[in-house]
Amino acid sequence: MSNIPTPHIGALEGQIAETVIMAGDPLRAKFMAEKFLTDPVEFNHVRGMLGFTGTHDGKRVSVMGHGMGIPSIGIYTYELYNFYGVKTIIRVGSAGSLHPDLKLGDLVLAMGSCTNSNYAAQYELPGNYAPIADFDLLRGAADACDRMGYRYKVGNVFSSDTFYSENAHNDKWMNMGVLAVEMEAPALYMNAARSGNRALVICTISDSIVTGEVTTAEERQTSFTHMMDVAFSLV
Repeated sequence: MSNIPTPHIGALEGQIAETVIMAGDPLRAKFMAEKFLTDPVEFNHVRGMLGFTGTHDGKRVSVMGHGMGIPSIGIYTYELYNFYGVKTIIRVGSAGSLHPDLKLGDLVLAMGSCTNSNYAAQYELPGNYAPIADFDLLRGAADACDRMGYRYKVGNVFSSDTFYSENAHNDKWMNMGVLAVEMEAPALYMNAARSGNRALVICTISDSIVTGEVTTAEERQTSFTHMMDVAFSLV
């Protein structure tokens, strides 16, 4: 029996491109489809997690939501890599700055991800696993930022299982040079590694834990386009 459609993705064989650009908010995926894709066709609306396939500069590409948190992105990206033949996934999302030089709207290219998640335990590795990005994607994204004149930093992020934390210990992550906090990178990076595929996380700073500055939900949904420009340049 075929593995597709899956319990979470309603697409049929061939409806999803080998490169998928993903966002936590499915409405951001819809926004990307409308802004960046030519002739987008919806391939998924199961659980409201919208997905579309079209072309960008003549190349076939898909966009899709992945929800919030490591368990959610872990499910969607596992199914994309292992059941739909996807080779490259680029997450575009928001993050909270842990670095004084990262301002609202700046980009973070997540070279690696620290986490308080237990996601890696399933692999029964004899030590701690360090989830990292695909280097060619990372280098391409940095080159694109330089070319486009976008402010960015490359480095480690902290991916938390908790948004509202009793003890966030942000100062300790800052002391280790961690740039920002988000909630999805390690599951994506581990799923890519385990399936032999590629992944990159590009985040826009939506709030600063250093200064207390914040953006609105509307701004996060529709105005964080620099990371999208970079992601689509990698297709």
